[in-house]
Amino acid sequence: MNVLAVGCHPDDLEIGCGGTLAKYVKQGHNVIMCHVANGDLGHAVILPKELRELRTKEAEEAGKVIGAAEVINIDVGDLKVNSNNGETVIKVINVIRYAKPDIIITHSPDDYMKDHIEVSKLVFDASFSSSVPHVETEYACYPRVAPLYYMDTLAGVGFLPAEYVDISDAIEVKLAALNCHQSQIKWLLEHDGIDFLDFARTVSKFRGLQCNAKYAEGFKHCETWPRIFAERLLP
Repeated sequence: MNVLAVGCHPDDLEIGCGGTLAKYVKQGHNVIMCHVANGDLGHAVILPKELRELRTKEAEEAGKVIGAAEVINIDVGDLKVNSNNGETVIKVINVIRYAKPDIIITHSPDDYMKDHIEVSKLVFDASFSSSVPHVETEYACYPRVAPLYYMDTLAGVGFLPAEYVDISDAIEVKLAALNCHQSQIKWLLEHDGIDFLDFARTVSKFRGLQCNAKYAEGFKHCETWPRIFAERLLP
């Protein structure tokens, strides 16, 4: 099965569905990770140009830890993600056609900041548009409108999962992948007193308590036609 995960910033997928992606890889599925924004404003000291390059490298290293086949960077600047930007829409359509996903995972439309919400809209629109033959991109039309799953919001605020994935056997992989994003982990710990690795573990434990697992990640299915399929697609 081909799995496409589209996050906003370079560490968002590791936070929201890193354990699930690692489980997919362990089961032999093909996983592609894509981030739309380049993370260039995610630091108060490191300047945007340097940070953009650093965060791209961190995302690639995290992808290796998870076992992803590829990490793709759409390279939109932070706070500039716009679901109505034609160039960005075409880039996301092109990624979907390239990946030929059986399932897509992305942000909830009710997440905590504009960039995340815009990515959710982008993926919803692009995943349908990728099936339209006369939309021209580098890659040919992909006729399947892939099932779309929304991953947890940051800290799980306002998000009640409809499905869970037990990541008890993948929690350390999830945290190791997240730890690759040192420009964020170190900065948050030193300057804001936030241990984000502990943060991610705690949220995973909380979701685990909800579904009788030690650690879990929660998801909602986008329930619009023709994205509804009878089989379970989460690992």
